[in-house]
Amino acid sequence: MAFVQRLGPEFYEKVQRDIRAGMAAAGIDLLLLDAADDVLYTTGFAFRPNERPIALALTAQSAFLLIPELERDYALSQKVAADSVVYFEFPGVDRPFDVLARALGPIRGTIAHGYGMSVGRAAELATTWPDAHVIPTGMVTTMRQIKYPEEVRLHREAGRISDAMVQSGVDLVTEAFRSGKPLPSEIELERHVVRHALDIMANEHEDVLHVATLAGGLINGGVKSAFPHGIESARRLEPNEIFILSLGCRVGGRASESERTFVLGTPSKEHETYYRIAQEGQRIGTAGLIAGETCASADVAALSYLHGQGMTPFVKHRVGHGMGVAFHESPWVEAGDQTLLKPGMVCSSEPGLYVPGVGGFRLADTVLVTADGPESLTVYPRNFEDIVLA
Repeated sequence: MAFVQRLGPEFYEKVQRDIRAGMAAAGIDLLLLDAADDVLYTTGFAFRPNERPIALALTAQSAFLLIPELERDYALSQKVAADSVVYFEFPGVDRPFDVLARALGPIRGTIAHGYGMSVGRAAELATTWPDAHVIPTGMVTTMRQIKYPEEVRLHREAGRISDAMVQSGVDLVTEAFRSGKPLPSEIELERHVVRHALDIMANEHEDVLHVATLAGGLINGGVKSAFPHGIESARRLEPNEIFILSLGCRVGGRASESERTFVLGTPSKEHETYYRIAQEGQRIGTAGLIAGETCASADVAALSYLHGQGMTPFVKHRVGHGMGVAFHESPWVEAGDQTLLKPGMVCSSEPGLYVPGVGGFRLADTVLVTADGPESLTVYPRNFEDIVLA
């Protein structure tokens, strides 16, 4: 039976109902969300953001999606969970938010918008509704942290495919290595693993929700892997060096990622030493994602271990971040985030070591916080013996 990606109208009814409850408690009469991730989360509309405003306008009784004419038919094809309010163009003789204001009528209470709205657009709201009080709110951002069961199902499938992407990359490298063929370049590897993810969805899923980044990742080899976010190049992998496959995808718009560091050929003593320390740091980080504890506590536990092993010069970032309709979203698994971990949160666990002249050593998993402890949704093997490709 095919896996169905797209969530039904009853899901978005539930999301909008819960948002309305928050609006009522906060005294918000109109909520405007113009971030692409928020629009996807609340209506199911996936689109390419640009200068033309697209925004959900939610009141106690109505849900309108402000869209340009060129998106009208595309939104209809996705059965968006809101009534369309269409403007012709941007900046427009008839300006977009003026069109929306006519559909909504006078607003004299409180208008709230997401924190990501630009300063210029927020100022425009104040002139469009001069009798209203305009404020920012992080209500939906916070709400997105706790996943509905329907979303967990999507994250779980994305985790399975992310692991399969890693395996497909390993298969391509080992086949070339063992046969004596030229080893793939970073770009070739990226193209291969993305194609593998798309093939899985094409063959095993129906009603695929096409988002701007359906699958992708970071692939770096050799000493270049010591750059945590290095961009892929045409450089080919070489024997007896390490390389990182940091891969992920979005299923139904929900993200997961799987990441492993590999040794191609004969590992050095340095490779093994740094890898085993990074692996233990990641184990501690994952174990710290416990309901009732804080994001900060998980980060402090893992990074304290790495610092205690003398790795301070090679530690460049936090343990992880939340995942949802975006690959990176709150909460942040970092010492400065005191957010209480709760069942239903999905976070990455990915502390790493970056050693100049040697390379990077990072493992990442997608972890679901549950009442019974952390559950890793990605399970690709992680022991040192598993990641040496001989």
